[in-house]
Amino acid sequence: MKTWAVDTAFKRLLFHTLRVDTVLQDGSSGTGTAFVLAHTHARGRSLFVVTNRHLVEGVVSGALVFTIAREGQPVLGSRFELRIEDFPDAWMAHPDAAVDLAIMPLQPLLDAAQAQGVSLYWQAIDSQDALAEGDARWLDALEDVLFVGYPSGVWDQVNGMPILRRGITATPPGLDFEGRQEFLIDAAVYPGSSGSPVFIPKPSPQGGRAFWFAGVVAAVFYREEAQRLVPVPVPASQTQAGVGSEMIDLGLVVKASEVRELVQAYLSRWIS
Repeated sequence: MKTWAVDTAFKRLLFHTLRVDTVLQDGSSGTGTAFVLAHTHARGRSLFVVTNRHLVEGVVSGALVFTIAREGQPVLGSRFELRIEDFPDAWMAHPDAAVDLAIMPLQPLLDAAQAQGVSLYWQAIDSQDALAEGDARWLDALEDVLFVGYPSGVWDQVNGMPILRRGITATPPGLDFEGRQEFLIDAAVYPGSSGSPVFIPKPSPQGGRAFWFAGVVAAVFYREEAQRLVPVPVPASQTQAGVGSEMIDLGLVVKASEVRELVQAYLSRWIS
């Protein structure tokens, strides 16, 4: 296996995410996406794993899949699976039950891997890059978006890489869709896209590529048999997709501001 220099903004996007493998209560297997977030606060810097609440609740068992590091670089194709006992209990959900987000601290996972002589590779999304309300107001109604994850469980199994996808905003990111801290994207969102971080390109003073962290994929719109459109949490497996319904390539994104609120709630509860 070979190492790979992660030396561009687009390459870094590939290493923000972790694959989430779960066993559901009906015995089926599920796949989803999580990502690493770094947050600097008055007491230091904390690292978290972020995903959707619906991806971890009611799960029998779960694991996070990392890339192994060698001399600070990722070893392509070398994966390390961390199985987590009492998987649902390892996460803290957003204090608002209607917000489909959950987090856990990253450090215990790094310690568990290190105890087995394994170094893990990841790239954290800095919470300072979260799209702020003031910046969102200056964005146009239609903006390009990128998101990273494991749609329909697809990934590059040889190299251990997730899938990068493009889309556009379907509602203005500066507005709250239906009055909630959410917006819509026009993009192909499939089972396994749950928890995918969403990015919007932003100007870079250095002239390179830079991105705002805009939010987290949480739901997809279905057209039901009665022709009614409904947002449904992105299922963890194809078998959970609604029978007699059709996805219409509209994804619902929970705004990054809600991720920051969840982090603050965690810090208030667990870090004095």
